[in-house]
Amino acid sequence: DPRAASRMAIVETVTNLAGAPIESIDRIKLSANWMAASGDPAEDADLFDAVEACAALCRELGLSIPVGKDSLSMRTVWQERIDGRLAETVIDKQVVAPTSLIVTGFAPVTDARRVLTPKLARGVDSVLILVDLGQGRQRLGGSALAQVTHQIGNEAPDLDDPALLARFFAAIQRLNGEGRLLAYHDRSDGGLFATVCEMAFAAHCGVAVNLDLLTIDPLTEDWGDYKIRPEQVSVQRNELTLKALFNEEAGAVVQVRSVDRDAVLGVLRESGLSKFSHVIGKPQAKDAIEFFRDAKLVYGGSRAVLQQAWSETSYKIAGLRDNPECAAQEFERIARADDPGLHLRLGFDSTDDVAAPFIASGARPRIAILREQGVNSQTEMAAAFDRAGFDAFDVHMTDLFEGRHKLADFRGLVACGGFSYGDVLGAGSGWAKSILFNGAMAEQFALFFGRPDTFTLGVCNGCQMMSQIKAIVPGAGHWPRFLRNRSEQYEARFSMVEVLESPSVLLAGMAGSRMPIAVAHGEGRADFDSGEQQRLAGPALRFVDNDGSVANDYPANPNGSPDGLTGFTSADGRATILMP
Repeated sequence: DPRAASRMAIVETVTNLAGAPIESIDRIKLSANWMAASGDPAEDADLFDAVEACAALCRELGLSIPVGKDSLSMRTVWQERIDGRLAETVIDKQVVAPTSLIVTGFAPVTDARRVLTPKLARGVDSVLILVDLGQGRQRLGGSALAQVTHQIGNEAPDLDDPALLARFFAAIQRLNGEGRLLAYHDRSDGGLFATVCEMAFAAHCGVAVNLDLLTIDPLTEDWGDYKIRPEQVSVQRNELTLKALFNEEAGAVVQVRSVDRDAVLGVLRESGLSKFSHVIGKPQAKDAIEFFRDAKLVYGGSRAVLQQAWSETSYKIAGLRDNPECAAQEFERIARADDPGLHLRLGFDSTDDVAAPFIASGARPRIAILREQGVNSQTEMAAAFDRAGFDAFDVHMTDLFEGRHKLADFRGLVACGGFSYGDVLGAGSGWAKSILFNGAMAEQFALFFGRPDTFTLGVCNGCQMMSQIKAIVPGAGHWPRFLRNRSEQYEARFSMVEVLESPSVLLAGMAGSRMPIAVAHGEGRADFDSGEQQRLAGPALRFVDNDGSVANDYPANPNGSPDGLTGFTSADGRATILMP
């Protein structure tokens, strides 16, 4: 059904975005990628119907499609030759991709801090509410269940009432604005079963779901009549259970506090959604995902086992594509039920404004926020140092080459992160060579590093560059080189780090603190020539597991550095490099 497929592509985009605080549904803009094998009469008719349905729905919802693209040659044609007894036979063959619409949505967010995620809130007395935009139809055509049972199905999910979607979006925005929603996950691929499981996976907790309200057949007489034995209707009941769990109609599951349940249901009632909104379950302390019907367990399984099954395909792909040992370590980690997760444990008072006395005195040391072509985080770095009381200057390497700025005029120097020279010579190598192979520039940097009243920070690409000019940084001779990550992939994730005891002037008073930080690098593995070099390298920061132990395994140690080391300082603490 090309019309239904077109509408559902838009609907799923809207329900996916509904968890973000957006002023109104008409603020959403869509990008449409039409894919079809044009030229075939049947496919052209399907494309026409799909475009017409898309346009009609967008007009009704107030959505616009300012951008998009067409891929209208989705056909492969070839000839196959078969040798026969008398002559060779040539058979024309072709594979035609079905007409489809790929939609991407985007909208301005009013407050990024209020974006809802599928991660369930733990330790809160709460319930899960399903809002069913399919209005109980539970159509299974084209579903994951149909595919794994080698079927297509008769009737596919569709949006039968566009106004219902608009009211749903407005209701979710209102409830989010009132702070009544703890978690949100739209229902799509895999149906309710996948939706609930993914919410449990994100939180590493168990969930209990009651399917009674979703398995009522309004066209059937009461099966509880004393003349009807349970086994007589078991087939129908099991069929309704499968429909409830695996239909991929539009909708969402939200987590709300138990004390807010009635208020939330009241808002849904005002929006005309109460008939299809059901309290279906709640998180549980038991680390299992369980589904009940008629007070009996119809399916239950360990959350960890189910999550590993959910991740198995990705694990096998990663095992072939990436470092297989890293892939195995990440997969095995899923089964750890005692993982406390990312957390913050500071050894200092984060509310203490240590810069305030200096700012009050009028002192604003000049600091050079140094960048090269390809560096991309200088604005955020400048903002951080400006907030800390420094007078930050945007200094490009060409400013130093052409004399517009001199390092002698600054007290601080920060080499920022990014991809200088596209990392084509190795991460940070081109940047480092532009200094070392220019006599005047090498002398200017050496004089700056040698001044006792200066400090230097190198972050990410700046860290890689600094490690390659360590010969002119006093007390940095034992710093490591940085090589490709052990995982053989660019790593972008949150990782736990611990600040070590060191002379670093930038990390003073922070020793023992643990915190999650953003990691984004492809060549971050610290490499030493010997254990002695590692000992003398001035370690200042290391990756740790969520329990605080030294991170040696992936992904807690995202790059494979020995003992998780990811930050170093010079002997006097004036130069610090960090490899997040």
